[in-house]
Amino acid sequence: MQDETETSTEENEQNETETQKSERASVENLRVLENIDVRLTVEVGNAEIKIRDLLRLNEGSIVELDRLAGDPLDILVNGTMIAQGEVVMVGERFGVRFTEIVDPEKRVESI
Repeated sequence: MQDETETSTEENEQNETETQKSERASVENLRVLENIDVRLTVEVGNAEIKIRDLLRLNEGSIVELDRLAGDPLDILVNGTMIAQGEVVMVGERFGVRFTEIVDPEKRVESI
């Protein structure tokens, strides 16, 4: 009985050590990714217009977008939607507050 208990304890310790090594490797892999630049885009809305209408645009022109005032904005990273949010003021600058994060599984599907 003692031999079985000792073997079981050794196996548990070995499994814990392997798990810790795996976790450390994962953290190190994430650190490598931390310094990669990505493009964050906040999309207010969009519109489809003819080139002749585009050429007629000038200061003061208004283009109607496909969203209503108050609708959430799409937040994209490298063209993939990751969240929705709203415009906020940060001092004298505009910012965006994340209000809903897209489920990671849905993000992967859209790639």
